[in-house]
Amino acid sequence: MSLGNLKKPAGATHRSKRLGRGRASGKGKTSGRGTKGAKARTGFRQRPEFEGGQMPFVRRIPKRGFTHEKRRPFAVVNLEALNRFPADAVVNAKALAEAGLIRSEGLRVKVLGDGELKQKLTVQAAAFSGSALKKIAAAGGKTETA
Repeated sequence: MSLGNLKKPAGATHRSKRLGRGRASGKGKTSGRGTKGAKARTGFRQRPEFEGGQMPFVRRIPKRGFTHEKRRPFAVVNLEALNRFPADAVVNAKALAEAGLIRSEGLRVKVLGDGELKQKLTVQAAAFSGSALKKIAAAGGKTETA
């Protein structure tokens, strides 16, 4: 047996209804659509969430909830950009925002290890990559997780 030999079982196919072919056919005049209204018209399509004009369920239920801390994205800063700060400076979200490296000081900051750090800094951020931790320590600096 192969796919080319397969046949549909008896009774699997039906002749299509011929609509609008006179009263004697049983599907004449309104073609089984009833009378009037949008559903009787050609091209009618109803959205699956439509509830007949009453206030939809999704608009009736109360809107509540919150954004989990882990879903909030990080503002990313590379080590190379931290070279603009003077030696022994404390680099935190406020200092990064004033320097124009992040949009606002309310963002969570993650420091990545791209580039080299040339001076000793105290870096305060929400997260650090492994390579950033090693490079900051190699430069004599300190890291603080805020």
